[in-house]
Amino acid sequence: MRIPAWTEDELLLAGALVVKNDWRELRTHNAEVQDLSELLRSLPIHGPEALALPNFRSPDSVSRKTTDFMTNHGRYTGRATRCGKPTLLMIDAFTEREAEMLQAAQAVEDGISSGELHLIPPQADEVDETGSSAIEGRLLVRRALARERNPKLRAQKIKQVRQREGSLRCEVCGFDFARAYGDLGEGYIEVHHVTPLHISGTRETRLNDLACVCANCHRMCHRCRPGESWRTPAALRELMRKPGPGDRH
Repeated sequence: MRIPAWTEDELLLAGALVVKNDWRELRTHNAEVQDLSELLRSLPIHGPEALALPNFRSPDSVSRKTTDFMTNHGRYTGRATRCGKPTLLMIDAFTEREAEMLQAAQAVEDGISSGELHLIPPQADEVDETGSSAIEGRLLVRRALARERNPKLRAQKIKQVRQREGSLRCEVCGFDFARAYGDLGEGYIEVHHVTPLHISGTRETRLNDLACVCANCHRMCHRCRPGESWRTPAALRELMRKPGPGDRH
């Protein structure tokens, strides 16, 4: 078995280490590299087959990845090491929104150290059909999806919206299941976790963290393109307003 490619979660944690070191690489025997190697091997992502490989996320491999981050960053003037597109996208993410990405890395570390992320089972759709997850990492997606699917929270959110609005309509496109399907659609809507993944941490999910959306818009909020985050309903509404390639000008 070959060593698995680095996931967004792993790149997020490695990138945070480099950024906090002022975009400089860290050597194999550095204590932080040793700690990160141990942390990466504890993430509930890869199976026992990967963990059995002697060089899987070893300190040497972690150090090499920090070199990729340093040498492919825009301010580095030497020769860049070869690395894959996911690493380059993560470098871009840290360059463009450093504080948010550091917060996301901290959320993963906190979730692992508390044991929370080990307790959440893998969720359907935590990676899309291309195998991608949000740039903040699969484990934060997993946590947010588990909270979306909490029956008690869903029921409370739906009750709140019906009391406030009088009906259930998609917050993005306005679709009303009851109007379209009659009694069959009465009371039905899907619930989306709109709070940014990196701040939906150990605190309890609040109703304002959730939005009611139709199935199509829900899927488009979740759909991942490499290097991107989940979309909020507001961001998806804005996207829908933009003219498509087939629209007349």
